[in-house]
Amino acid sequence: METKFLTAESVCAGHPDKLCDLIADSVLDACLRKDRASRVACEVMATKGKIIVAGEITCSGKVDIKRIVRYTLQEVGYDPKKFRIMVLVHKQSQDIADGVDNPLESRNGDNSWYSTLGAGDQGTMYGYATDETRDMLPLPVVLANKITKRIDETRNDGLIKGIKPDGKAQVTIEYQDGKPARVKTIIVSVQHDASKSLDELAKDIYSHVLWKCFEDFPFDDETEILINPSGRFVEGGPAADTGLTGRKLMVDTYGGLAAHGGGAFCGKDPTKVDRSAAYMGRNIAKHIVWCGFAKRCQINIAYAIGKADPVSVEVETFGTGNVPDEALRKAVLDVWCLRPAAIIELLNLRFPRYSETAVYGHFSSCLYPWENVGKYTELKEAVKKHEQDNQ
Repeated sequence: METKFLTAESVCAGHPDKLCDLIADSVLDACLRKDRASRVACEVMATKGKIIVAGEITCSGKVDIKRIVRYTLQEVGYDPKKFRIMVLVHKQSQDIADGVDNPLESRNGDNSWYSTLGAGDQGTMYGYATDETRDMLPLPVVLANKITKRIDETRNDGLIKGIKPDGKAQVTIEYQDGKPARVKTIIVSVQHDASKSLDELAKDIYSHVLWKCFEDFPFDDETEILINPSGRFVEGGPAADTGLTGRKLMVDTYGGLAAHGGGAFCGKDPTKVDRSAAYMGRNIAKHIVWCGFAKRCQINIAYAIGKADPVSVEVETFGTGNVPDEALRKAVLDVWCLRPAAIIELLNLRFPRYSETAVYGHFSSCLYPWENVGKYTELKEAVKKHEQDNQ
């Protein structure tokens, strides 16, 4: 049998980089509540005693960014009074706005509804799905996210005493012939009070976190489990490690076990195809796996700034498909309009829910519209048509 080891990590909400992502998406949500057509490209930096919010924001309503930052800090577990907050934002460039609002197709005489919005940037975006878990995500990703979410829950409800907001986890799964076989390694690092011993911390993590997170796929006696392997972890958060938006891209998506293109998601409104097209790619890949056309699927969508139609669309099933990839690609183009305006409408991307996605992965909840597989009947009919065309 072929043996492989695949690893993914996740971080807690109080990790400096994730804190920045959460603040950026909280600012985005606040703008969308005031103005659904807001243009937001928000970047955040967190360091010892300081939070800096910068970027381009165009919103018809007034948003109190400093209040949003203070609220987010408090919700995560930091004392807002210990931070000086600096806000350095300005409106979106008129050149970029003109390209988005008056795309190439519209300038060439296309007056259809979905020609009214061009891509907010160029780049290649990827979506992925696999049948190895109910979430249609790689197992190491699912388990790592479960750990960090559970750590935050136990701290917030007081189940584990003496732990602080910063923390992270990593899981390595042994695969046999492409299927998850066992848990090889679990790594957990959690910030803690100076008075809490490492032995006490380890017992709490075992009893309140690991046993619960690995109920469906248990670790065994041979699993290597490392809890705070560096030892003491008292100083953490922005005081110990500067945080920035967009530095946990693999945590946001597929753990590095599938491609990630374009740029970061957090702090960007849906005219930025970095975010919206990646969500669309995930939706399409999930449909293909859900319908049984492949065990694994990756979608590649590329755009040019100021152009509504993508410049390329590709489907890759890694040899697991039971129909040709080209038939799937043609079916995808039949079923989905991949212009930004169509994606925003289909996935309801003007709704202010982005702060919910900032931690534990953007594909972790079945409540997100991009996780819905409501077009499976249309996809099946389109695939059948293109299979017949190829015969």
